[in-house]
Amino acid sequence: MSLIELHEPIIKVSSTYQRDIKNFGKQFMTDNNDETCWNSDQGSPQSILINFEENEVSPKTLLCMFQGGFAGKDCEIKGFINDAWVTICEFYPEDNNALQSFPLNMNESCSKFKIIFKSSTDFYGRIIIYKLDL
Repeated sequence: MSLIELHEPIIKVSSTYQRDIKNFGKQFMTDNNDETCWNSDQGSPQSILINFEENEVSPKTLLCMFQGGFAGKDCEIKGFINDAWVTICEFYPEDNNALQSFPLNMNESCSKFKIIFKSSTDFYGRIIIYKLDL
């Protein structure tokens, strides 16, 4: 069982396409349905905040499935450690529809994570994610 399924964290996103959370909301990244997705609005950067609240976790891997043409290009994941945002790793996804895995070499556990998509393969800076997991 994944950390997101186990702890059901609070997830916040920087934007949702045309504010249409019913069709493109953040909940679709973690619903285990390959037909639904989170679609950001245009503009870079975009981000996802994952808050496990009282649970300190130490994930080993970030899993992400983008829509080809709308993938993150220059990305990083940060953890909130000792009252400061610390970069855990930078990653560079491929521009395709495959489920991609990015290893996280964490030295400390934390309860908040921020995934930042500094740029996108989409000209307008949109990000589309079908699956997100830790």
